[in-house]
Amino acid sequence: MCAIVGIYGNDNAARLASLALFSMQHRGQEATGISSSCDGKIHTIKNRGLVSDVFNESALKVLKGNMAIGHNRYSTAGGDSILDAQPVFAKYKLGEISIVHNGNLINKDEVRKDLIDKGAIFQTGMDTENLIHLIAKNTKDRLRYRIKEALERTVGAYCFIVQSRSKQFVIRDKHGIRPLSLGKLKSGGYIVASETCAFDLVDATFIRDVKPGEMLIFSEDYDEPESIQLFEPDFRPCAFEYVYFARPDSEIDGKNVYKTREHMGRALARNDSKSKTKYDMVIPVPDSGVPAALGYAAESGISFEYGIIRNHYVGRTFIEPTQEMRNLKVRMKLSPMKSLITGKSLLVIDDSIVRGTTSKRIVKMLKDAGAKEVHFRVASPEIKFPCYYGIDTPNKEELISNNMTKDQVKDYIEADSLEYLSIDDLVNAIGNDRNYALESFDGDYFVKN
Repeated sequence: MCAIVGIYGNDNAARLASLALFSMQHRGQEATGISSSCDGKIHTIKNRGLVSDVFNESALKVLKGNMAIGHNRYSTAGGDSILDAQPVFAKYKLGEISIVHNGNLINKDEVRKDLIDKGAIFQTGMDTENLIHLIAKNTKDRLRYRIKEALERTVGAYCFIVQSRSKQFVIRDKHGIRPLSLGKLKSGGYIVASETCAFDLVDATFIRDVKPGEMLIFSEDYDEPESIQLFEPDFRPCAFEYVYFARPDSEIDGKNVYKTREHMGRALARNDSKSKTKYDMVIPVPDSGVPAALGYAAESGISFEYGIIRNHYVGRTFIEPTQEMRNLKVRMKLSPMKSLITGKSLLVIDDSIVRGTTSKRIVKMLKDAGAKEVHFRVASPEIKFPCYYGIDTPNKEELISNNMTKDQVKDYIEADSLEYLSIDDLVNAIGNDRNYALESFDGDYFVKN
């Protein structure tokens, strides 16, 4: 669930790309990088850490040119080596090339083995590097044809931006699993980004979402991006973007993320309306639980309170690569409001339960702070199946709802009660006008290798 951005046709391309990546820092915090093109050369800077740490003034002075691509890394494939940071750069027959990728390629091992058998030498552990080799080994005389044939061997969820010395190629997989939007910069040129929240910071106007199966080509040959429909669309946008990953002020495929989360909370309240339990207040697990908690409070008439305070200088726990780091960050990030919650019956709302360890720590923290009861509500269905399309849940053993019943999960996290949103309620909250990717909830792996 990385963040990617492309800027074309603006003399401050790298600076704008860094601002866009800053606004999408929530999608990846392990590493960041930018490639710019200037005078027939591609310049790349990438490193571990946050955008604000990597892209200082001296770095941005190196990244000259009117086009740039950037990436924030959250690893689902590869390791933590700096070589596994993006963009991925290479020299090949047609010149220089740099690529950024958001998603996960499910046939990566098969393709990599075939490439290695034919003599390819890989420098990284990333599935993204497959595309570089497939493009380089192709004999077509135009990059667009090489990209198309490379993608015909690529299966999974992907948004790619491929930058040559003079052009940018933007591609979204035929299912549109990962989000990608096109905007017009008021200072000149275009932006493509994983989320529309990036447009506000760089003063860009939203044009439209990149279509599933579409390739956009930015070049000096046309004033507007050239559009080619590479593959027949079968639209299946990821529901988890609305549940957790996207920033609430983003519009994902025409849906406002904040409103969808508010609708999820209202659905939880309607399902709870017959409960005889009296709650003193609704409190969110900040920050991603806030819109759902507001929706629950509005629907139920129960007071909304910030019973848990978040330290905003600590990053997101779900996207940390190890459980030890996730546990430490929970303790560093969340603090209970003891004077507010002591002796109270709390209705606590979080966006999801994945491994259960964070929820358990939150319940214990609230009870240790004096809460009389902690009733846990989850604004998404039970996550029972691993996702192979870009979410860090690779093993069934890590998913608590795959191994326990709802009552067992309740006992494990030591809550007084536990309820989830149903799949139907989730779909209705987002908008039941399309067929969503729900594999984490229903096990429907619609992308076939």
